[in-house]
Amino acid sequence: QVHFVESGGSLVQPGGFLRLSCTVPEVMRNRYYLAWYRQTPGNEPEMVASISGGDVTYYEDPVKGRFTISRDDAKNTIDLQMNDLKPEDTAVYYCNADQRYYPLHTWGRGTQVTVSS
Repeated sequence: QVHFVESGGSLVQPGGFLRLSCTVPEVMRNRYYLAWYRQTPGNEPEMVASISGGDVTYYEDPVKGRFTISRDDAKNTIDLQMNDLKPEDTAVYYCNADQRYYPLHTWGRGTQVTVSS
């Protein structure tokens, strides 16, 4: 069973920034497309950004130009740098496999991001 551990969420004002980090199970190191997702109450998790083993990145339109995904395979982590945060970015953020290519694994606990003045 794989386990993801997300961290870095917080309360931040609109226009602020946060950096999230996810520890990725070693079995998924290097070769997987990995992604960040976010979930709001009553909704399914939605993917916001993805990164391949070769560092090819993908972003959904709402975060394009504001969020940056990166990975460090030596540390088994993927990060999400979030700039110019907006209230609509408020959600619980999770990492997992990129569902476009792989089945999702068990979700971690996520990390809460709240954007509010």
